[in-house]
Amino acid sequence: MKSIIKNPIARLVLISGSIIGTDQITKMIIVSTLHLHETIAVTQFFNITHVLNPGGAFGLFAEHSLAVRNFFFLFVSSGVALLLLWFYKKTWENHLLFSCGIASIFGGAVGNLIDRFRFGKVIDFLDFYIGDYHWPAFNVADSAICIGMAIFIYHIMLNKIPEL
Repeated sequence: MKSIIKNPIARLVLISGSIIGTDQITKMIIVSTLHLHETIAVTQFFNITHVLNPGGAFGLFAEHSLAVRNFFFLFVSSGVALLLLWFYKKTWENHLLFSCGIASIFGGAVGNLIDRFRFGKVIDFLDFYIGDYHWPAFNVADSAICIGMAIFIYHIMLNKIPEL
């Protein structure tokens, strides 16, 4: 396992691949198990609900035309994914935690990009709420992006961003 962690390509494939695989498998289970907008109550504050998100995080751009959404989410997001790979390559040797965060963001971005290319929308299903107040539904890829961003922000706050 230590050799995988030390090998930057293996680390990227392990982290991003695990995220992409888990994300796509859970989405496949949701699509094959629940009808659109169908809900399974799990606890008093959590449901599994099959929804499609045409926008980005928190519904960003959801109200824009399909052409605007396609340009932004397919082309710009693909460019960002390539930029993340470049950033990963620049940090992989000397910044283990930081590169793991970048790999998490990359895996989450690719997981959601797969949905956008396949369906034009992202499959979301994790639905947390308190009473009538719902957090926007999200998925495994979104969670990985948030974890990676937390690692990124941690490095910014402690001024540990590597020199590029």
